[in-house]
Amino acid sequence: MTSTDVRKEAEDSGPSGYAAARLRLLTEEARSGPPRRAALAQLTDDWLTGLFTAGAEEVKGVSLVAVGGYGRGELSPRSDLDLLLLHDGEDPKAVAALADRLWYPVWDLGLALDHSVRTPAEARKTAGEDLKVHLGLLDARHLAGDLGLTAGLRTAVLADWRNQAPKRLPELQELCAERAERQGELQYLLEPDLKEARGGLRDATALRAVAASWLADAPREGLDDARRRLLDVRDALHLATGRATDRLALQEQDQVAAELGLLDADTLLRQVYEAARVISYASDVTWREVGRVLRSRAVRPRLRRLVGERSDFLRRAVVGDGRALGGGKPVPERSPLAEGIVEQDGEVVLARAARPERDPVLPLRAAAAAAQAGLPLSLHAVRRLAATVRPLPTPWPAEAREQLVTLLGSGQPTIEVWEALEAEGLITRLLPDWERVRCRPQRNAVHIWTVDRHLIETAVRASEFTRRVSRPDLLLVSALLHDIGKGWPGDHSVAGEIIAKDVAARIGFDRADVAVLSTLVRHHLLLVETATRRDLEDPATVRSVADAVGSQSTLELLHALTEADALATGPAAWSSWRGSLVADLVKRVGAVLAGDAPDEPDDTAPTAEQERLAIEAIATGSPVLSLRAQTEAPTEEQPNGDPEPLGVELLIAVPDQAGVLPAVAGVLAMHRLTVRTAELRALDLPDGVDGAVLLLNWRVAAEYGSLPQAARLRADLVRALDGSLDIAGRLAERDAAYPRRRGVVAPPPRVTVASAASRHATVIEVRAQDAPGLLFRIGQALEDEGLRVRSMHVSTLGANAVDAFYVTGTDGAPLPGDEAASVTRKLEETLRA
Repeated sequence: MTSTDVRKEAEDSGPSGYAAARLRLLTEEARSGPPRRAALAQLTDDWLTGLFTAGAEEVKGVSLVAVGGYGRGELSPRSDLDLLLLHDGEDPKAVAALADRLWYPVWDLGLALDHSVRTPAEARKTAGEDLKVHLGLLDARHLAGDLGLTAGLRTAVLADWRNQAPKRLPELQELCAERAERQGELQYLLEPDLKEARGGLRDATALRAVAASWLADAPREGLDDARRRLLDVRDALHLATGRATDRLALQEQDQVAAELGLLDADTLLRQVYEAARVISYASDVTWREVGRVLRSRAVRPRLRRLVGERSDFLRRAVVGDGRALGGGKPVPERSPLAEGIVEQDGEVVLARAARPERDPVLPLRAAAAAAQAGLPLSLHAVRRLAATVRPLPTPWPAEAREQLVTLLGSGQPTIEVWEALEAEGLITRLLPDWERVRCRPQRNAVHIWTVDRHLIETAVRASEFTRRVSRPDLLLVSALLHDIGKGWPGDHSVAGEIIAKDVAARIGFDRADVAVLSTLVRHHLLLVETATRRDLEDPATVRSVADAVGSQSTLELLHALTEADALATGPAAWSSWRGSLVADLVKRVGAVLAGDAPDEPDDTAPTAEQERLAIEAIATGSPVLSLRAQTEAPTEEQPNGDPEPLGVELLIAVPDQAGVLPAVAGVLAMHRLTVRTAELRALDLPDGVDGAVLLLNWRVAAEYGSLPQAARLRADLVRALDGSLDIAGRLAERDAAYPRRRGVVAPPPRVTVASAASRHATVIEVRAQDAPGLLFRIGQALEDEGLRVRSMHVSTLGANAVDAFYVTGTDGAPLPGDEAASVTRKLEETLRA
């Protein structure tokens, strides 16, 4: 039977005919999705039009209007009918009688009805008082009667909406936020509400309302398809349950999946999650744009007053919203964040000189800069990167690996930035194995996230523990990969170990680090399962864990990963009791592995270049330095490949004197050079050369722009050592010149003494958030305490600085225990200030 036949049957037979035609339409297997919803809406239109025409023969100035979901033509099998009987107010009694003739047949069929009877003035007044009514009227659609009456109301309602947008849109945003707080996020719930949860059908409708305001618009790509998917699932849910429900309960998911022709309930949930993710991301982008436009509008009246008062001056000025007040094009303020990355109007965008097609690291650099600054990545920037950036080589360059670690270690802001990359497909291009865990549900009452979100949440939690471990980069990457095997059959830890080896090698870790990462992934459940299920008094139990872990450093990483994993799973997965059991096990295993504490590295013989610089420094009595590109030798996997650029090697030879470390570190910070690794040691000179020289071997990179000339660095270093350059003041002035950003709330610095690490010096370990001038502050604090730095070993792992300083007193001996404790306490207080 064709659609025309169904409609004719409905028209000929009245309510019973409509009911039969409706039932036949809903049970047609050949028709589903948008065609069925459109046909159901048309069938209902024809029936209601017939009811209206039969009852309104003598009533003038009245029309029947569909609003809300029915107005959009989106009728699911058990949807409410949202109807407005609009009239001119001339004959209220006749209108009331007409309403009865319309509403009662609907009720008689058991259909849910949301109805109202109003004049245009009453409709507009109610809309002004009730945001939900106003939203429904934005989708008003004429069904029958006086077309001019309906058209007039539509025009007035849309005009009101656009005029009142600065007030109504913040109300709508607050309404969406409150609903999300109550219902949760659709993309992670095991029993989601398809309509009310964040990323559901209500949010999709809200985006339509924002677009109708002409103030901002949502990203269009994929949005209509996501909305259609959710509507299709709701249709199947209504048919499977026979109820007007929007909650996709567990016991009904298999039946709904079968109704849609899907493989199983997991496939169903994954489609729902993907659709919700598209709508959620579009909402985030749209509401940011609304906020930007409203802020800009609020500033303009004040600017006009300023123009009137100081027109001559302001004609040449550029003000806060970036508009040249004397005329001309807007000139937005742009604050540099990293090479090729700037902040503009509260978002991270690409610099004008950025060339994504030539810079494959740019997506990770942009993401890391955004997360560190606590700012969102602009939609335009992400889409440009997705469209133009080249794939990273295999293995990744060192910078790409460092930027990934920085992104993962940025805490809560990582989530929003990661979602922006994922929305445009950049994550699966960087990490192809991510596709198997993306939007994958976890049918476990303990887990509150999908697999992919759980991995990111684990990295966020792990970022809080980076001060507890000597290799925060390995902790963060293991957090990202620990459940990567859940996309494969079998034990996810076993599968994950294989994947982790491949991923770690691809992103550029060396063989030893790959082994550690694969061990962490393979055994990420070992500590908690052993601590809660085995007898810790049994030496065999402790020995088995020690054999699996292998080293003290891996144990500390596994301990931090275990806690981060549990905290990211959900509130039922971790407790003080579990924490104490795991800590006890770690203590026992650590005792077994106790022989692994490192001693002070042996000094190596100076190279010819180092010796030449040292002799020149002694001869001139001043610092001597050289800058040269530093590369990594070809790997076994790529024996004939080009050397990988690692940055710039800075060699400095300085006659031994006080204040060398803070002077060098301060000068580098002044010139915006980021220190990736650094070593300082006293150099043994050849026989016949008198004097003592400190050699500094550092790897540095420019924050953005080009490197300074070696001559400028040397001149500033000379001034810093003779006291004529106020480094602290210059750094403070520079910091004050830049706007304060939210940024990352990093774990506090941690300063400890490494016991038994060296027989010749006290080893002070500093773990802190990397920041411009950090090494200068540490060096200055050690200098103020009258300590000599015999050697140091500094590394920057993502956004984390992990530094070891071998210090002695003025007598050249290690510090007494109480003095060492006092120094570490003061240094930690200095870094926290």
